Order: sequence, then C-alpha cells, then structure tokens
Amino acid sequence: MLPRRSSATLPPMRRRHFLTLSAATLGGVLVYSLGRKASLLSAQHKPVRIPLRFFTEAEALTVAAAASRIFPSDESGPGAREAGVAIFIDRQLASSYGRDRFRYTHPPFEDASREFGYQGSATPRQIYREGLKGLQGFHRVSPAAQDDALRKIESTVFFSLLRQNTIEGMFCDPMHGGNAGMVGWQLVGFPGPRMSNYDEIEEYYGKSFRPKPVSLRQATGAKVRPSEDES
Repeated sequence: MLPRRSSATLPPMRRRHFLTLSAATLGGVLVYSLGRKASLLSAQHKPVRIPLRFFTEAEALTVAAAASRIFPSDESGPGAREAGVAIFIDRQLASSYGRDRFRYTHPPFEDASREFGYQGSATPRQIYREGLKGLQGFHRVSPAAQDDALRKIESTVFFSLLRQNTIEGMFCDPMHGGNAGMVGWQLVGFPGPRMSNYDEIEEYYGKSFRPKPVSLRQATGAKVRPSEDES
C-alpha cells in the first residue's frame, strides 16, 4: 500500500477564474450596408462564460477595457472587445510565449534604444502582472479617464506589449482565441488562408471579389493545434 501523501506537499490550487462576456459583442457576423457602414450580428444573446488560463477575472476585465481603448469599436466596425482580444492575450500568456521560451533571456540586460527591441529580463507574464497593478479599477472608470490613464503609461514596456498583443489578437487566426467570428479579417477584407481562388476567376471576372473569410481549420479541413496548447 502506498503511503498517504501529506497535504503539506501538495501544490497550491489556483482558484479558477472566468471572464463573462456578452455573446452579442463577442464575435458574430459582420455586415456592411450599401453605405459601407459595418454592423455586428449575433445569433446568441446569452452571456458567455470563458475560463481564464492566466488572468484573474479583474485582470481580464482591465485588459479587455484597455484593449478596447487601443482598438475601439466605431462606425467603421467592431474592435478589440468584439474580437475577444482579452481571451487571446490570456491564452498567449499562459503558454510558452508568456514565460519567454522563444526569446534569448541571458544577461547582460541593456537599456538599449527602441530599434533593438525589448532587452529586459522580465517575461511577458511578469510585465503584465506588474503593469496591471497600476490599472486597478480601470474597467470601472469612464472612457475619457481610461484614455488619460493609458497616456500616462504610453512610454512603458507594458503599454508597448499590450498594444502589440491587441493588434495580434484582432487579426490572428481564430484558433488562437482572438479575431472571434473573424471580425478583424472582415474589417480589412482579408479572406484568410485560402488555398486557391481558381473557382471564382470566371464568376468574378471584372467584378469586385470579397469572399467570406475562412480560418486555417476551415481551409485545411484538419484540426490544427494552436501553438499555445503545446507543452
């Protein structure tokens, strides 16, 4: 009989956090009117409760609000909130990217010019955790106050990383957690990784061609595993 393991040696369990989002604002179908005005349609109206892998609920709400100010929804179409950017960032930070697996992280660490890129020792996880401390309650204040708070940190490494990740989450393949409903691709007219347009050449000859985007999984017909799910 195996000895009973002492509870003192058990690793601490992390409380499971969730981000609750309105299905009406998370992905959907992007429709353009004749006047090129974009609107988002959704078949669901119930809230969607999404499990978080890295952020606490409060952190995820802050990141979602900040990303929505960096890439807001406006008359041209949906923005970071509709694309689920906060979910994309959460997945990336929980993965090997978050712990800096793919970056050379040995000293010396230099305060180099921007052209050389980030040269610090902190990982993306550490940068976010530290940066979010200064934005507590961010999602509860007005948009104007949010913009003021972001301007104050505009020159920081944290803001630079948040802005970069927001753009990535807007236009990544949906399997990575962002670009929900491919709203980012529809916004810029990107058709996705289509393998060929051969069948449409004759049908759209001399006409504008704006196909509905397809994801990598749809284009290949295979279950592609996202890199953040790999060990």
